[in-house]
Amino acid sequence: MRVLVADAFEKSGLAGLTAAGCEVVYQPDVKDDGLTEAIRSSGAEVLVVRSTSVTSAMLDAGRLSLIVRAGAGYNTIDVAAASSRGIYVSNCPGKNAIAVAELTMGLILAIDRRIPDNVAALRAGQWNKKEFSKAAGIKGKTLGVIGYGSIGRAMAIRARAFEMHLAIWSRHLGSGDPDLGALGLDDGHHDLQVTLAASPADVAAKSDALSVHVALAAETKRLIDAAVLDRLKPGAFFINTARAEVVDHAALDAAIASKGLRVALDVFRDEPSAATAAFTDPIVARPNVYGTHHVGASTEQAQEAIAAETVRIVSTFRETGRVPNVVNLATRTPATHMLVVRHRDRPGVLAHVFDQLRSASINVQETENIIFAGAEAAVARINLDKRPTDAVLALMTSGNEHILSAEVIAIT
Repeated sequence: MRVLVADAFEKSGLAGLTAAGCEVVYQPDVKDDGLTEAIRSSGAEVLVVRSTSVTSAMLDAGRLSLIVRAGAGYNTIDVAAASSRGIYVSNCPGKNAIAVAELTMGLILAIDRRIPDNVAALRAGQWNKKEFSKAAGIKGKTLGVIGYGSIGRAMAIRARAFEMHLAIWSRHLGSGDPDLGALGLDDGHHDLQVTLAASPADVAAKSDALSVHVALAAETKRLIDAAVLDRLKPGAFFINTARAEVVDHAALDAAIASKGLRVALDVFRDEPSAATAAFTDPIVARPNVYGTHHVGASTEQAQEAIAAETVRIVSTFRETGRVPNVVNLATRTPATHMLVVRHRDRPGVLAHVFDQLRSASINVQETENIIFAGAEAAVARINLDKRPTDAVLALMTSGNEHILSAEVIAIT
C-alpha cells in the first residue's frame, strides 16, 4: 500500500508506516496544484495531511481510498467530495487534547498576569513593577467551557486544579445538576461549583473567563455571537483555541471595545496556509488581545500521539479493510428492509442473491455475511432500499440449492 504524506510528519510516524508494510512517499511541502500532481504521479491509495487543504479536483487526480487528517478537525478536507467518490476520511480525535488545554490554561494565566506585556517591557529596557503587579488571580473565579469533548474535559480538569469553578455547555450534556463522575470531575474538590448551563449565553453570563472548545460544523459556525458576548462581564477573559469560524469576529471586536474584554486567540480568520508568512489582523493590534500562531496542538507529545494514531489507522485499513475513526459513513442509509438469507457457505450463493435483486431493480445499501463455526453455514444480512416481492424471494430460494431460507424484516 502506497501512502502519500503531504505535510510535516513525525519521524516515528514515517517509520511506523514503513514498518507496517507501506511504501511511503513523503512530500511535506506540496500544496495546491502540486498536491494534485503528487496524488496523480504517486499512485497513492492513502493520503495523510495535517493543515493542507484537500479539494474535490485533487480527488479526481488519482486513486485514493483513504484520507487521514493527522489531527482532530477535518474542515480542510472536502468530505462531501470524498464521500461521493467512496473515499474514507478519518481523523485522530483526542490526541491533541492535553496540548490544547495546556496552551489554553497558559493563555488564561498570561491574560491575568499580563505576561507578554511584562516581557515586552523588559526587552524594551523598562522596569514597571507598579503597573504589572496589578492582577486579580484566578482562584475562585468561574471558567466557562463551551464544548465538552476531549479538550473541554481536559480544560475542566486543569481549571479545577487551579481551584476555579466551572460553567459548562455542550450539545450532548443538557442542563441541571451535573454528574461529576461522568464529567471526569469527581476529584474531591466538592467545594468548587460545577454548573451545566442551558446555552452558550448562559455560560457566558456565569463566567469570569470563557473558553471555546467546539469542533467546526454547520451548527457551530459563529456560535459565539453578539448574544453570547454581550452576556460576559466587563473585563472578562475570552479565549478561543478551537476554530476562528466558531466566533463572530465583528461581534468580538465590538465587545472588546465596549466591554473591555481581555482576549487570547490561537486561531484567526484568513490564516496563511504556509508555516511562515506575512500576516495581519486588526484584532491583534488591540492592546488587550494576545495571540499565538495556531500552535495549540503543536507539542512533541501531541504530535507523537497523532503520528501513532495515524499509523494505527493506516495499518488497520491495510490489514482488515476497516477504518478507525472514519467520519464520513452514513449514520442512516435509505434502506427500508433487511433481507436475511440463511445459506450454506458455498461459492456463488450471494452472487445468485444479488443477481435476483438486480433483476428486480432493488439496490443494496449495506451487507454483511456472518459465518458459523465450522464454516459450513452462514447468514447474510442485506439492507435494501425496498421490499422484495414474494415472487422475487421464491426465485431466490428455488434457484440455488444452498439457500436454506430467506426472510424480509422492515427497518424501523
